[in-house]
Formats: sequence, C-alpha cells, structure tokens
Amino acid sequence: MKVFIVGIAGKVGIRLAERLVARGDEVDGLYRRPQQKEALAAVGIQATEGDLVKMSAAELAEAIRGSDVVVFSAGAGGEGGPEMTTAIDGDGMTKTIEAVQQAGIARLILVSAFPNALRERETSDRFEHYMTVKRRSEVELVDSDLDWMILRPGTLTDDTGSGRVSLSLALPYGDVPRDDVAETLAEIVHAPGTARTILELISGSVPAAEAVATFDRA
Repeated sequence: MKVFIVGIAGKVGIRLAERLVARGDEVDGLYRRPQQKEALAAVGIQATEGDLVKMSAAELAEAIRGSDVVVFSAGAGGEGGPEMTTAIDGDGMTKTIEAVQQAGIARLILVSAFPNALRERETSDRFEHYMTVKRRSEVELVDSDLDWMILRPGTLTDDTGSGRVSLSLALPYGDVPRDDVAETLAEIVHAPGTARTILELISGSVPAAEAVATFDRA
C-alpha cells in the first residue's frame, strides 16, 4: 500500500511512518524543514519537502498522486500563534481535501482533537481557537465526497506506548501516548471499512489491531 502523510516529520507522523514501513508499505509524506530530511532518512523514509502553507492544492495533488490513502497529521503545535494554527490546521486541511480530490484518491484520514479536551480547567484563547479550527476541519471533511475517517486522540504524551487502547465512538476524556496513536493509525490505514467513522482514542486495555477491527466493516 502507498501511504502519504501530511506532517510526516511530526511526533505522530514519524511514528506512523516507521510502523507502516515495518509493515512493508511504501511511505511518502510532506515535511517543511530541510533538517527534518535526515531524521526521516534515518528510519528509511525518503519524503517530499514542501511548505503546506505556501504550496497550492494543485502542487500538493502532484505530490500525493498515486497514493492509496492520505493521512493528515500536520499541526502548528502552538508555534506562530493563532494565524499559523489557522494556516496549517485549518486552511491546510482545506487544501489537502482539494488535493486529494484532484489526485483522484478516495481515502483521507484526519488526526483531529478530543472534543472535550481540558474542559475541566480554564483554557487560553489560543487553545480555544485551535479547537475551533479543528472542528471546522472535521466539518469540511465530513461534507466532502471522500471516504474520510477522523481519529480524535486524547491528550498526547511521550510515554512509551503499550499497544493497548480504548477506541470508541465516544469516550471519557483521557491521555494516550503518541506511540499508541501511531499504532492505531497504522491499523486504520489497513482497515478501509472504517471509512466515514469518527472515533475517539485514549489509553486502554485492548490491542490496537483488535480495537480497530471492531469498526472495520469491510
């Protein structure tokens, strides 16, 4: 399978790429900084350098053409303020939807955000803007004609993953290691029957493959 990851050099993106390569998939992706090339090459990935903010939908379509599935895991990560969040997490997703359609690709997977993240505490305007942008991206994707899939992880941690998760249509808010998000995504990539489903993800006790298989209708 050929998989293109928008945001391949990110903390979730590179973990996903490693797992897909280990499964024998052909992996490409978009990274922004030239120095990220070495980190990707170290895990056997030759990706595509490009700035999601600056490139057109047509240019992105050329980069992803021929892929079986596209995964959008790009994010501003709080850098550059609300404007950059809008440009990457919001407008970048709009551009990716257009590019996927232009390239004739059916499947697009979005790594989104847990809808009630941090609701128990006071949050900043920047965080609320991030959540608004993520919600907008979800709506755009659901309204498209693609075989979309949306994964909403809880708060991401750098703890070592266990490979065991809780995955459902609705869950209580919780944390999840980036390792386990990547493991779950790798299973979703190979489960086309999860199309047109929105799933929430936190740490749990079920192996990721088993959890995803529950929602694979293929």
